Amino acid sequence: MTNSDQKEKPENIVAAIQMCSSHVISENLYVAEKFISEAAKNNTKLVVLPEMFAIMGLTSKDKVFHKEKFGQGQIQDFLSEQSRKHKVWIVGGTIPIESSNQEKIKAASLVFDDKGSFVARYDKIHLFDVTISEKEAYRESDTTDQGNELVVVDTPIGRLGLGVCFDIRFPEMFRELFNKKIEVLAIPSAFTVTTGKAHWELLARARAVENFCYVIGSCQGGTHSSGRETYGNSIIIDPWGDVIAKKKGTNAGVIYASIDHSKTRKLMVSR
Repeated sequence: MTNSDQKEKPENIVAAIQMCSSHVISENLYVAEKFISEAAKNNTKLVVLPEMFAIMGLTSKDKVFHKEKFGQGQIQDFLSEQSRKHKVWIVGGTIPIESSNQEKIKAASLVFDDKGSFVARYDKIHLFDVTISEKEAYRESDTTDQGNELVVVDTPIGRLGLGVCFDIRFPEMFRELFNKKIEVLAIPSAFTVTTGKAHWELLARARAVENFCYVIGSCQGGTHSSGRETYGNSIIIDPWGDVIAKKKGTNAGVIYASIDHSKTRKLMVSR
């Protein structure tokens, strides 16, 4: 199944949601709920939301203003409610969780099971401090504290490793996840247009091939209320490196794929 209007019903369906989030949290949650509901109707077992799905601020500091205490808050309540309501596991992209530094946040990817219970948290490790050109530069570390712990969680679609966006450029991180027996990677992202065109699919396919695993890449896409542009092109890749689902371009929507671990086992004789 490669897009939201195809309706196969294999056993282990996963969904990647693509959004163009704004600075208004309520609007973003409304869009996310619409796509989570759609995914659930297609018998999806696990849904991955994009990085910063709940807020893409007018400035980089907006997310600090909207940070939540871990374990409580509007966005976390939303994720719990949606997973319970639709009986689906959700990887909640990233949301701003308070850090020990009051002027910064942790970019936390939270996982909720199909009963609405929190099961795992990964804090983004590799922050996007990059100068692309004289006119385009980013310094995520000005507002975000990096994480320091790798996270793997058992889910109905297999052993799931978590990463976020810029993490994908660091293969050593994913090799450590490989050693923890991952079968699927969820990588919520918000690639820039420049870096996305050059490297997004290349890197996603590389991480799938070298780690003998599926990759689910849910992306931001389009022009946001701040004027920032993101690449879109959400993608699901199998362990052979084949693209089995892709949301071409920047339009919001959902893509689906079936996770078939027999393919992985054939490749993993020596694991």
